[in-house]
Amino acid sequence: MKKILVIGYVWPEPNSSAAGRYMMSILRLFRQQDWQVEFATPAQPTDHMIDLASEGITSQEIKLNCDSFDTYVAEYQPDIVMFDRFMMEEQFSWRVEKQCPDALKILDTEDLQCLRQARHEAVKADRDMTQVDLFSDIAKREIAAILRCDLSLIISSYEMELLTKTFKVDANLLHHLPFMVELETCPDQTKSYSERQDFISIGNFRHAPNWDAVLQLQKIWPLIRKKLPEAELHIYGAYPPPKATALNNSKTGFLIKGWAKDALAVMEQSRICLAPLRFGAGIKGKLLEAIIMQTPSVTTSVGSEGMRQDEPWAGIIKDDWQEFADAAVNLYNDQQAWTKAQQHGTSLLKSYYDAKQLSEKLITRIKNIEDNLSEHRSNNFTGSMLKHHSMASTKYMSQWIALKNK
Repeated sequence: MKKILVIGYVWPEPNSSAAGRYMMSILRLFRQQDWQVEFATPAQPTDHMIDLASEGITSQEIKLNCDSFDTYVAEYQPDIVMFDRFMMEEQFSWRVEKQCPDALKILDTEDLQCLRQARHEAVKADRDMTQVDLFSDIAKREIAAILRCDLSLIISSYEMELLTKTFKVDANLLHHLPFMVELETCPDQTKSYSERQDFISIGNFRHAPNWDAVLQLQKIWPLIRKKLPEAELHIYGAYPPPKATALNNSKTGFLIKGWAKDALAVMEQSRICLAPLRFGAGIKGKLLEAIIMQTPSVTTSVGSEGMRQDEPWAGIIKDDWQEFADAAVNLYNDQQAWTKAQQHGTSLLKSYYDAKQLSEKLITRIKNIEDNLSEHRSNNFTGSMLKHHSMASTKYMSQWIALKNK
């Protein structure tokens, strides 16, 4: 039986974040191959973490900068190691390389951290993103991690193009893997236009782009409420801080609901999903959930990025807040436009997120690289060079910390 080790940045929380759902879809795919899957992480357990044992997945707590990991991974001897975000690759890949040199190494980027940070810096400075923002120290670390791995999973088509054209990463090291949606489990019919009311926004409050979106909604909501005085905005998300709950205002219909036990259920109750995202990366799980539950959305160009090609959006895209508010009101009141947006979403879902097609392509890609691993690595000279030079500093720093901790 093939043995898989996934080194997670955090414990998966599929009901709290899109990243958690994405991770679980990959873990479940590996299990469907009858592979032995173990999830290891240095993170602390959380209240909303999934029960991996119920999924047939074993788990292990590991430590940063500790030689105990060497013993652990040498005993487990995985055939494939997947790192969750580049930080885990930095921490553990040199140890995996030492103990299990023939293990296939995969990096799950989730989204490009360097892109999200660059956009955040630009937003804080109230200007457009520049190449200086993008070519940051985080970018150097993240791209190096991609180059050191045998394959990196890239969630967004926009990020695939950014990596190959701007950062000049060999496409043979990348695999485009959007969210894998099991289409047969998606509802054919949801609540009708007349059965729905109000607006929804949803996203983990610990994620900076989501918190910024809540702050933007404070500016947008009065513009909507002026034309729809009876409407409410229901804002859901895991881990709401006091500064978020303090914004709850029943008089204006600006309601902080907190964690949603069933995100799809609350999405179906709402007529419109609002996602005024100014920065971020990857593709947005909240907008995919809206598409699944046939809830049209109003979002920004950043929000819809990488989720389609030239096809119509499942709603409306606006970057100016007055235009955003007007679009939300018009879509809320126009049943014909609302129904058409639903249809656009259904088309996007079938074209880009079919789990059956996406999973087959990923497993085929992994097996092809495994069968030609030596040649695949020999063609990646830059990755070999980075492992030879740059990882030495990480290795010796980690060993120094481990010795110091003793």
